[in-house]
Amino acid sequence: MEWDTGATAWMLTSASLVLLMTPGLAFFYGGMVRAKSVLNMMMMSFGAMGVIGVVYVLWGWSMSYGSDVGGIIGNPFEQFGLDGTIFDADGAAVVSTLGNYPQVVDVAFQVTFAIITTALISGAIADRVKYGSWMVFTGIWVTLAYFPMAHMVWGGGFLSAADNGLAAMVFGSTDGAANVAPIDFAGGTVVHINAGIAALVLVLLIGARKGFGKEPMRPHNLPFVMLGAALLWFGWFGFNAGSAFGANETAGLAWVNTTTATAAGILGWLITEKIRDGHATSLGAASGVVAGLVAITPAAGSLSPVGSIVLGAVAGVLCALAVGLKYKFGYDDSLDVVGVHLVGGLVGTVAIGFLATDTGLFYGGGADQLVIQILVALVAVVFSGLVTLVIGLIIKSTLGWRVTEEAEVGGIDLAVHGEGAYETVGGSRVITEVNS
Repeated sequence: MEWDTGATAWMLTSASLVLLMTPGLAFFYGGMVRAKSVLNMMMMSFGAMGVIGVVYVLWGWSMSYGSDVGGIIGNPFEQFGLDGTIFDADGAAVVSTLGNYPQVVDVAFQVTFAIITTALISGAIADRVKYGSWMVFTGIWVTLAYFPMAHMVWGGGFLSAADNGLAAMVFGSTDGAANVAPIDFAGGTVVHINAGIAALVLVLLIGARKGFGKEPMRPHNLPFVMLGAALLWFGWFGFNAGSAFGANETAGLAWVNTTTATAAGILGWLITEKIRDGHATSLGAASGVVAGLVAITPAAGSLSPVGSIVLGAVAGVLCALAVGLKYKFGYDDSLDVVGVHLVGGLVGTVAIGFLATDTGLFYGGGADQLVIQILVALVAVVFSGLVTLVIGLIIKSTLGWRVTEEAEVGGIDLAVHGEGAYETVGGSRVITEVNS
C-alpha cells in the first residue's frame, strides 16, 4: 500500500524529538544538583533509557495497547516482543489505527513517552539512592504504573472514552463511546500526574538528604539547567504537536499553544519570584519553561492560543509557589518534581474543564467536562500513588534505597560510579563541590 510519507516523516521526527527530551532532562537535572552528584543524576536518565528501551519492545507496547484486560492493562502476551505489531500473519505491514503510516512508527513514538515519564521521577530523589535500586525500580514501575496508565487513558481502558470506562459510568455513553470524553492530549495524567505522585511517594518513603533544610544545596551549573530547559522545550514540540499523529492543523495548533503557554509560564514564574524574593532568576526562567510545558501537555489540542496563555501564566505562578511547600512540610523533593510536574499536571488536566473551546465551562460547555477531568486526575493520583508505594516498600525491604552516609556526603559520583565530573589541569581527579 502507499503510505502517507508526510505523516510518517512527521511522526518519526516527533519520536526523535521526544527521545531527545531525556538527555535534555539529564542536563536540566544535572545542573540543578551539587557538583558531586551531577554524573549520577544524568546516569539515572540514561539508565531509564536503557531499561525501558528493552522492556517496551518485550511487553510494554502490548500492555499499553493490546486487548483490554479488566479496563486496567492490555494483554502483555498478545504482542510480546512486538509479535503481530509490525507485520500481520500474511507478512503485510500493520497499519496504524491513528494515521496512514506503519504501526511500528507508533511504537517508536510511544516508547519515548515511557522513557521520559520514568526519568522525571529521578529528580525528586537526587543525591541519595542506590543506582541499582533505581534501575530495578525503573523496570518495575514502568510495567506496573506507566503501562497500565497509558492503557487506561489512551488504550481504551477505564480512564478513556470507552463505554465501560469511568466517563461512561458518570455521564452515559452513545454508540459505544462516553458522552463526555476525558481529554489528555499528550500526557497530563499518563506522564506528569503519574510521575509527580510517584515522586512524592518515594520522597516520603526514602527520606531527606543529609543536611536538607540546614545547609545550602544550590544548583552547581545553571548554564546546564538553561541548556536542559531549551532541549526540553525543543523536544516538547514532538511531545505535543506529534500527538496529533499527522502533519495537520491540529499539530499546528498544538505547536502554537505549546509555545504561548510556555512563554506565559516563564513570565508567571518570574513575576512570582520578583514579588516574593526580589529577584527574577535564571533557575526560575528555566523552571517556568517546564511548568508551562507540563500544563499545556494535556490541553494542547483543546485550547485556543489565548486560553493557552492564561493556562501557562497560572501554571507558572502556582508551580513557583508550590515548590516552596517542601520547606514548609519538610519533604525533600530535591529538584521540584512534585511542585512542577504533579502540580502542573493537575493544573493542566483540570483547566481543560474551564478552557477547552468545545466543552469548557468558560465557553458555555457546562460543568460536565470539568467533572470528568477532576475524576480522572483523582483516579490517576490514587492508582499511581498506591502502585509506587508497594514497589517502593518492596525495594526498601530488599535492595534498600539509600547509599551509605559516607557516599552521600563524600560524593555519590565517585562512590557509586568511580568517576567525577570535573578534573584539574594537572590530571589528578577531584570533585569540585560548589555550595555543598
